[in-house]
Amino acid sequence: MGSVPGFLRVVGLKRVYNQGKMPVNALKGVDFSVDKGEFSALVGPSGSGKTTLLNLIGGLDRPTEGSVFLEETDITHLTGGELAELRLNKLGFVFQEYNLIPVLTALENIEYIMLLKGIESRKRREKALTILKEVGLEGMGDRRPKELSGGQQQRVAVARAIVSEPAIILADEPTANLDSSTGGALLDLMKKLNDKKGTTFIFSTHDPMVVERARRVIYLKDGSIVS
Repeated sequence: MGSVPGFLRVVGLKRVYNQGKMPVNALKGVDFSVDKGEFSALVGPSGSGKTTLLNLIGGLDRPTEGSVFLEETDITHLTGGELAELRLNKLGFVFQEYNLIPVLTALENIEYIMLLKGIESRKRREKALTILKEVGLEGMGDRRPKELSGGQQQRVAVARAIVSEPAIILADEPTANLDSSTGGALLDLMKKLNDKKGTTFIFSTHDPMVVERARRVIYLKDGSIVS
């Protein structure tokens, strides 16, 4: 899969939170770009701005200053409805806490995004079963989240993120709640999807296993890129 340069561009990104009397500068003018098909990691100590940056790229928060361009669209100027549309069609999210819907089965959780996109039920089911097999959970589609281990729940979360083939997947500390062998297997799965489908991944992480698999590592400290 060839990469598309400047597929995602972050320009002069600042985020200030007003907490009490002292404003907190979570990001202090961050600039970088990511090519399509990259497997990148944002790394840095707690409070360095990794999650804030990921949330701004995903349109879950708005910057105080600066822009995020995804495929040449400045997403920082989109309306709430346009952002919701962008998240549905272009972005996949994998969170530390899995964020699965507890009353739905694994299969239904994977189908949920496709349901929102209006994909008909037979096609949804077919696609969800295929992806369930790809993430190594064949035969577990009828289990609810509480009947799955942490690693299995995170695999369902990854399956849900990739099933509608988004342009980019944002993963916030996806291995934080997993033991090292489960975390390693999950990362290998995401790397395989990156190689096979050319899906762009951006992680925020402390995990050395993510860093060693990433093609590019962006180090953040105190809201700025240091290397």
